[in-house]
Amino acid sequence: MENRKQFTKKLQKAVAEAIQEFSMIAEGDKIMVCLSGGKDSYTLLQMLLHFKKVAPISFDLIAVNLDQKQPNFPEDVLPNYLQTLGINYKIIEKNTYKIVMEKTSEGKTTCSLCSRLRRGTLYEAAKDLGCNKIALGHHRNDILETFFLNFFFAGKMETMPPKFKNDAGDLVVLRPLAFCKESDIEIYAKFMNFPIIPCNLCGSQENLQRKKVKQMIADWEVDFPNRNAIMMNALQNVFPSHLLDKNLYDFENLESKISETTLIN
Repeated sequence: MENRKQFTKKLQKAVAEAIQEFSMIAEGDKIMVCLSGGKDSYTLLQMLLHFKKVAPISFDLIAVNLDQKQPNFPEDVLPNYLQTLGINYKIIEKNTYKIVMEKTSEGKTTCSLCSRLRRGTLYEAAKDLGCNKIALGHHRNDILETFFLNFFFAGKMETMPPKFKNDAGDLVVLRPLAFCKESDIEIYAKFMNFPIIPCNLCGSQENLQRKKVKQMIADWEVDFPNRNAIMMNALQNVFPSHLLDKNLYDFENLESKISETTLIN
């Protein structure tokens, strides 16, 4: 049985690989770490605090939580935790819960609207705080699940990139946990005894397609161990000429429409 130190090292190694692979952090960055109160965002914060100490470059962190005014949300949990860490933080209060409940029809999932409202609020907060980058706690399982959700239900091949610019082009969004297994994060969170705050909005809905996809991937992993790692490698090993997207490949002239510079970046 692996102990806390071993799991910590395993996650640190995976995060270091992602940071290096996708050139996530540079000298002088000010990164807003989005903290929801779930296991993933707590782990993300701990990982970035570690690399802030040991990295050969200097960068700043500020933890930010969006209090969406969900019923019975324990408002003191995150401030108390962040104060024990001695880290700069900000709690943003915005009643997006009310908006989501009013705008979402009965029986429909709240994820899409909730995500848009939360994202817009956090982007504005990052700019107000002088941050040039935002770090989110999505991990490897989230990336794979999103790929299959888009593949099966949206008819497109797309997922959560480890690093991208927002639509306005003034913020870079990072997912440093991109190579981390959710199962490792769950065990680490138990070792660390994080004060987990359950989601009573989107996370409690039983009719989410994401839950079905999550179970499908979990079943595959049981039947075929290491399937998740293979699928993750596939997302980094794309051949446009062997797909059907005419925007990526000129089938008339049999040549790529993507420049080498685009592929490198």
